[in-house]
Amino acid sequence: MAKHTVLSSGTKLWRSLACAKSELRLDLTLACGQSFRWRETAEGHWTGVIGGRVWTLTQTDDTLWYHIYQSLDRQGETSGRKKGAGVSLQLENKSDNRFKEAVKKEEEEPVAVTSVHPVAVTPVHQDTKEEEEMLRDYFQLNVKLGDLYKEWGAADHHFKHIADTFTGIRMLRQDPTECLFSFICTSNNHITRIQGMVERLCQSLGAPLCQLDQTSYHNFPSLSALADTSVEARLRDLGFGYRARFLQQSAKQILDSHGIQWLEGLRSAPYLQARDALRTLPGVGTKVADCVCLMSLDKAEAVPIDTHVWQIAKRDYNYGSGNGQKTITDKLHRDIGDFFRKLWGPYAGWAHSVLFCADLKKFQNLKETLHMKRPKKEENDEEELTVAGKKTKIKKEKIDTVKNIKAKAGHHKKAKNSA
Repeated sequence: MAKHTVLSSGTKLWRSLACAKSELRLDLTLACGQSFRWRETAEGHWTGVIGGRVWTLTQTDDTLWYHIYQSLDRQGETSGRKKGAGVSLQLENKSDNRFKEAVKKEEEEPVAVTSVHPVAVTPVHQDTKEEEEMLRDYFQLNVKLGDLYKEWGAADHHFKHIADTFTGIRMLRQDPTECLFSFICTSNNHITRIQGMVERLCQSLGAPLCQLDQTSYHNFPSLSALADTSVEARLRDLGFGYRARFLQQSAKQILDSHGIQWLEGLRSAPYLQARDALRTLPGVGTKVADCVCLMSLDKAEAVPIDTHVWQIAKRDYNYGSGNGQKTITDKLHRDIGDFFRKLWGPYAGWAHSVLFCADLKKFQNLKETLHMKRPKKEENDEEELTVAGKKTKIKKEKIDTVKNIKAKAGHHKKAKNSA
């Protein structure tokens, strides 16, 4: 059985490209809630799907390493997405039962099931340039992140303090279909549970790609697979609740009213036009639309606003302090977005993701390290003040002692003269 590869076993099966950690940190970028399909399969090694292929990524200080697994029958090619509906809808009941069992146990981690169509894998040694371009496109490595961090830090002291620790957080350029339907699953949800839902969605409706260490990897479902009339009931059985209807209806509306290329076509539309177009879909509000615009449609100025980001704005930027507003309206969403766009500029959405990441519970250990930097200095200052205080106190005590001695001597002299 094929296994997840690791760099320590040798670089022969790996490709690489120059990329400093200050430009990309895999651990932060892949786990901050942009994409829900990447897993750390070994320490510092992340495995996921890009472009119908399964990749493992890792990095050293100045190099990004990647390994691609590909099925012998080339189901991972672009045609795999088109074949996905027919292949995936024929999955045996055994797989469905495993999914239902997992939902009943309320497991939050992604379900790993054995594919009913095991596919042998072999490392890819061809089309190296094409693969490198896919990776550069996915991470948008043409954008110089270090320069942006400097600009944001110069304009925003709070950002500068955060950025010293949370470096290398980039916006992914995801497939628009995957991004949209993944974020429809985020309604009233948290990252760990969303990851499990997206994984079940792929394993239930997506074409199988390969199997590694008893974990099966699938392509993201095609629009036609998602639009099938049986999908809502099937996803409800898998624990999607009301989101099942949104997923099926949105896919059907796109195919019926716009066509299969519509989502990618929104990349060339102005930001507000693209956002409003997305909001016409079932289950897509302003926040989800902004996430899709930012993370898959090249709208770097989109700033998704939820209660979490609103709290950051109030707590760290004193935004709207004391106005008593309790819900996020369209106006508040627009106003907070405009506030950050004015502060950070045309890549405001990228800057927002750094602060969002820094506020996640899973990265609190890093944030504690960040906060320790300032208190340590303050602690040293306090020690210096204490020492100075003691010196002052000692000096004062010496002065008082001298005064007392002089006073006693004077008193004794006076008493002697009187006698």
